[in-house]
Amino acid sequence: MTQITGSMPDWEKRFRAPRVSLPDWAEDAPQRALFVSNATGTYELYAWDRATGEQRQATDRPNGTTDGVLSPDGEWIWWFSDTDGDEFGVWMRQPFVAAGAGTGGGSGAGSGDEPATPGLEPSYPGGLALGRDGTSVVGRSTDEDGSTLHVVRPGQPPVEIYRHRESAGVGDLSYDGDLLAIEHTEHGDAMHSAVRVLRLDGSVVAELDDTAGGTRELGLEVLGFAPVAGDSRLLVGHQRRGRWEPVVWDPLTGEETDLAIELPGDVNAEWYPDGSGLLVAHSFEARGELWRYDFARRALIQVDTPPGTVSGATARPDGSVEYLWSSAAQPPEVRSTAGGVVLDPPGAAAPASVPVEDAWVAGPGGRVHALVQRPEGEGPFPTVFEIHGGPTWHDSDAFAAGPAAWVDHGFAVVRVNYRGSTGYGRDWTDALKHRVGLIELEDIAAVREWAVTSGLADPAKLVLSGGSWGGYLTLLGLGTQPEAWAVGLAAVPVADYVTAYHDEMEALKAMDRTLLGGTPEEVPERFEASSPITYVDAVRAPVYISAGVNDPRCPIQQVENYVDRLAARGAPHEVYRYDAGHGSLVVEERIKQVRMELDFATRHLA
Repeated sequence: MTQITGSMPDWEKRFRAPRVSLPDWAEDAPQRALFVSNATGTYELYAWDRATGEQRQATDRPNGTTDGVLSPDGEWIWWFSDTDGDEFGVWMRQPFVAAGAGTGGGSGAGSGDEPATPGLEPSYPGGLALGRDGTSVVGRSTDEDGSTLHVVRPGQPPVEIYRHRESAGVGDLSYDGDLLAIEHTEHGDAMHSAVRVLRLDGSVVAELDDTAGGTRELGLEVLGFAPVAGDSRLLVGHQRRGRWEPVVWDPLTGEETDLAIELPGDVNAEWYPDGSGLLVAHSFEARGELWRYDFARRALIQVDTPPGTVSGATARPDGSVEYLWSSAAQPPEVRSTAGGVVLDPPGAAAPASVPVEDAWVAGPGGRVHALVQRPEGEGPFPTVFEIHGGPTWHDSDAFAAGPAAWVDHGFAVVRVNYRGSTGYGRDWTDALKHRVGLIELEDIAAVREWAVTSGLADPAKLVLSGGSWGGYLTLLGLGTQPEAWAVGLAAVPVADYVTAYHDEMEALKAMDRTLLGGTPEEVPERFEASSPITYVDAVRAPVYISAGVNDPRCPIQQVENYVDRLAARGAPHEVYRYDAGHGSLVVEERIKQVRMELDFATRHLA
């Protein structure tokens, strides 16, 4: 990893500064933890013995590794091995204590790696649950087989216990390992899952389905079984009151315990280790906070956290809470309610940035929330509309090195939580149907008009930018709103929706069928209306596109189709292809891409 020096610009320092994720700890060995860090310049998994303080790098691959989990006893590190970011692979495992490692340790990266589920062919991952007796349940997805779930017992061949063409995945195993909760979309709505509990022989114990035969668009999600022996209660997220919140369901008795957590935004939760309460994560208007729900008192008690965003939290056996916190101005830290920073990576900290301001703008579907960062000086400023991916995601008051880089270069940055975004209730998220892409762009247009009329943005220097779904909206916006944008920057985008549909991973095909109401053959007019390539000849702004050649989500061929159309009419554009998947886990590669985007925008706005 390149060392951070005083002469290096702040925007590069933010990318290079060492970061760590919230540590995941083994349920029966809480002193053993696993986290992700970019300390070497590539995001990899690290094992941490909290009793001794020893840390070692567990994985070491050219394109990085972020998907990993500890076995309940803390003896094994499981990690997903794909090829150059293509997300198609198998689970591997290695001992938590590297072979030959004494108290001094050493990196031990990759030491003792072995196939974790021999007999299962490579696939896209569909969830994983690890039992206390060494049994694992592995979810898989392939174009040929659809979704399959397999029970793998030590020394025995895998046994398939579930198969369906629609999307499904592993939720959680009960403490005793005899109940398995899964999420499925057999009803054909990939945005709203049902929950089923099975025995490990595949027999059905109980079903919880809020779709009511497809007449109601209400989703469920598995949040986890109670972490106590003999306790069959399952925590489930639901949308029955117009937002995400938890309910406790016992699949053996059918009893549901409504918690009625009266908070105004989306609510997620996980169990305290003794099962006495829930750690509640509350997201509202792009900020996050934590609460404890006490079952005995049926009461909420707030957990003290600073204003900003809590990106993850976990309750420890001693009752303390550890959480990953940041704000747009302050870089992330893993903190504890017991006091102080839990995991402080070595090296220079990331420089601070500027805080966000909230903008609420009247839009065609209701008030649109936007987050604004301003550079020094007086406006109007050249302005980047940085559009988030997902689409079921939302921008928040959290630290992000990309927007901060634009601010450092004198740009205002506007991030729009358009219809389809999470965090504003079920109706806002579910508004994204059939007129896909066009709905989001209506909200972005309303915020763009506000930005110009308020004096924030220079109307001649507006940049539309985004990655993944944000890259898709960028290309679609350049074609449907050609006079509005001076430059477009699209990373790993959907560019030709029909070709993308046929080439993408199976789970995304199911999502597209839900969003658009069918396949390209069934609803060709909707795919045409929502595809950037339909409007490519109307594009007037210079376009920069970056794409991963191994991307299974926004495959490379559909990008090439769009680029060929630009090239055929001599439209100004540049394309950067890199050897990875849906984005890069290599710090220098990410810096390179941001540098190219900055250079492209400043050249064409000059």
